[in-house]
Amino acid sequence: MSKKTKDPRMGIVGGQAVLEGVMMKSGDRCSLAVRTGDGIKVENSTSVSLRQKNKFFNIPVIRGVATFVEQLILSMHMLTRSAEMQGIDDAEPTTKFGKWLNRKFGDKIMTIASGIGTVIGLALAIGLFLLLPTFAAKGIDALTGGFIGRFPVLRSLIEGLIRIIIFVAYVWLVSLLPDIRRTYEYHGAEHKSVACFEKGLELTPENAKGCTRFHPRCGTSFVFVMLILSIIINSFLVWDSTWIRVASKLITVPVVVGIGYEFIRYAGTHENLFTKIVSAPGLWMQRITTKEPDEEQLEVALTALKNAIPEEFGGIRETESPADDPAEPSAEEAPETDPEPGQGKE
Repeated sequence: MSKKTKDPRMGIVGGQAVLEGVMMKSGDRCSLAVRTGDGIKVENSTSVSLRQKNKFFNIPVIRGVATFVEQLILSMHMLTRSAEMQGIDDAEPTTKFGKWLNRKFGDKIMTIASGIGTVIGLALAIGLFLLLPTFAAKGIDALTGGFIGRFPVLRSLIEGLIRIIIFVAYVWLVSLLPDIRRTYEYHGAEHKSVACFEKGLELTPENAKGCTRFHPRCGTSFVFVMLILSIIINSFLVWDSTWIRVASKLITVPVVVGIGYEFIRYAGTHENLFTKIVSAPGLWMQRITTKEPDEEQLEVALTALKNAIPEEFGGIRETESPADDPAEPSAEEAPETDPEPGQGKE
C-alpha cells in the first residue's frame, strides 16, 4: 500500500479576525484586509519567524512557546492596525484626560492603549483562570472536610472544570455584545475562506459560503486543549498551599502551551478517532466564537487570503509594506487558523 501524500494546501495558512476585517498569514507573508467606508483596504507585509532564524526555536514543545508569544505580538499589532485603517484613532478626544493623552503621546496613543489593554488582559486571565479556580477548589475542599485535598487528581479535575465553566461563560457573555458578535462573524468568514482554500475550490464568496466555519486549528480549540492538558499536568502538583499551587501553575504554563501546540499542529493535518475526540470540545465552542458571515465579510476574508497564499495556489502579489515586527510567526507553523489563543482566530 502506498503512503498517503500530504495535501500541500493543508496547514500552510492561518489567520485571525480583527476589527471589520481579517488577517491571513502564510509563510513569511502576512495580509490584513479591512472594510472601510471607501471599500476594502489591504496592507501586506513580510516577516521572518524565530523558528527560521534559530534552530533552537524549532525544537518540539519549545517551538510552541515561541510561536505562541509571536502570535500574541502579531495579534495585538493587527488589531491596532485594523483600528488605524478605519480611522478610529483619528477621532478627537472630548475629555480633558483624553486631550492630555493626545498632546502627550500623539500618534503613539493607539500603541500605548494596546499595550495597556494587553497588561489588563493578562491580569484578568490570571485572575479568572488561575486564582479563581484555585481558591474556589480550596473552598469546596474546606466544605468537604478536606476530602478533595487528599486526592490530587480530584482536586485538579475540580479546578479544571471550574476553569472550563468560567471560559465558556465568558465567551458566551461577550458574544452578546454587538461589536463582538460582528467580529465573530469575521471569524467565521476567516474559517470558511481557509476551508474553501484547503478544499481546492475557486476562492469566491459563493464557494466559501458553503464551507464549514469550524476548524481544528482554531485558537478556540487550542485553548480547550490547554485546559484539558492543565488538568492532567496539575494533578501532579501535590502542594497544599494555595499560593504555591498558583505559582506552580504559572511555571507549567509554557509546558502546557508547548504540548498543546504540538497537538493542534497534528490535529490540523490528521483526522482520526483520537484527534476527533480531543478536538470535539473546541469545535463545539466554535459554535459560539464563530458566526455565519455575509458575502461582504467573506469577500474581505478572501481578499486577505489571496494576498497571503503562494501564487501557485492562486495567490496575488500587491505592494508590500515592511513588517513592524520581524519576529512575527510563520502561519504554516501556527497552531491555529487565527492567532487569537486566545483568538480570536480564530
